Amino acid sequence: RNKLFDCYIGVEKVVSGYAGGHKQEPSYQEVCTGSTNHAEVIQISFDPQTIAYKQLLNVFFHVHDPTTKDRQGTDIGTQYRSVIFYHDSVQQKEAEMFKAHLADENVYKDPIVTEILPMENHPFYSAEEYHQNYFQRNPSQGYCSTVVKSKVDKFMVKFSDLLKNQI
Repeated sequence: RNKLFDCYIGVEKVVSGYAGGHKQEPSYQEVCTGSTNHAEVIQISFDPQTIAYKQLLNVFFHVHDPTTKDRQGTDIGTQYRSVIFYHDSVQQKEAEMFKAHLADENVYKDPIVTEILPMENHPFYSAEEYHQNYFQRNPSQGYCSTVVKSKVDKFMVKFSDLLKNQI
């Protein structure tokens, strides 16, 4: 997921982590059990003068399946749920409107189950260092080379107008 966002203009930093659960400073192993109720997420720092929040929402809704509850592909559990944690009422409204627009346009054949929740009630915890920039560090790892690479390639084409020059 990092690679799908950090290559876009205006995106300053992307950090893999966990949010939405009840345990402080959870480990990857704890999150994987499903007992902490955290979701695997990324935190994106961006310049809103360069890239609009709506553009990030567009990428978000196209890089995963927002219609499956607690699941992404073959990965199953609450840590794989589709969720947006907003930082203010403007982000909340934009996320809700974007989600409603996709539903109204019948972009997906099934209902969108993406949760939209306030970040202030769900602290973000950075994932362990080995999870940061995982695809860039492990491009030949099985999951990365078979699933992630094709997704990255597809979205580099679809959102090419948003790419940083050095890509």
